[in-house]
Amino acid sequence: MQDPMTATSVTMLLQQAGSGGDREAGERLAPLVLAELRKIAERAMARERKDHTLQPTLLADEAFMKLVGQDNIDWQSRTQFYAYAAIAIRRILVDHARAHGAGKRGGGHDRIAMESMDQLGDTDGPRPIDVLDLDEALESLATLDQRQARIVELKFFGGMSIEQIAHVMGVSPRTVNGDWAMARAWLKARLTPRME
Repeated sequence: MQDPMTATSVTMLLQQAGSGGDREAGERLAPLVLAELRKIAERAMARERKDHTLQPTLLADEAFMKLVGQDNIDWQSRTQFYAYAAIAIRRILVDHARAHGAGKRGGGHDRIAMESMDQLGDTDGPRPIDVLDLDEALESLATLDQRQARIVELKFFGGMSIEQIAHVMGVSPRTVNGDWAMARAWLKARLTPRME
């Protein structure tokens, strides 16, 4: 991640851009966060099909524009910003999958590898999951346990560590580990029939 001075600068610029809608702060913020957003986007795109029409740089740029363009968010830290970036990236990928695959459900479009969910389950090789199926499963999980769904989102789409997720969510790393294990098991059971 970034050095402490840059982290402080990012937080200050986020607060200026968010609370007051300071456009200049948003412009100064871009070079400080876009490299990390690209890394998050690259991790998310690595799970996508090889001929995907979205590129990590475009995905990062779109997520940045969505986040900085919102003046109703009270940014507390850069970690919170990257957590919101994970959510934005998920939504962009899902929207893209819907637009790209309208009428082609189950046709092998916009699929991610099952093992990319940090060894979600024991598999004999890459087992693709439709990104729309994953989105539906996460929505269902959220009705049962919002915290578990959020942890999956932050870990899977945001590439955040257990410690980072614990910090963002205000819980212990042990709680995150337990919820992550439960969520993976639930998602494996929910998604396995759709992958056959």
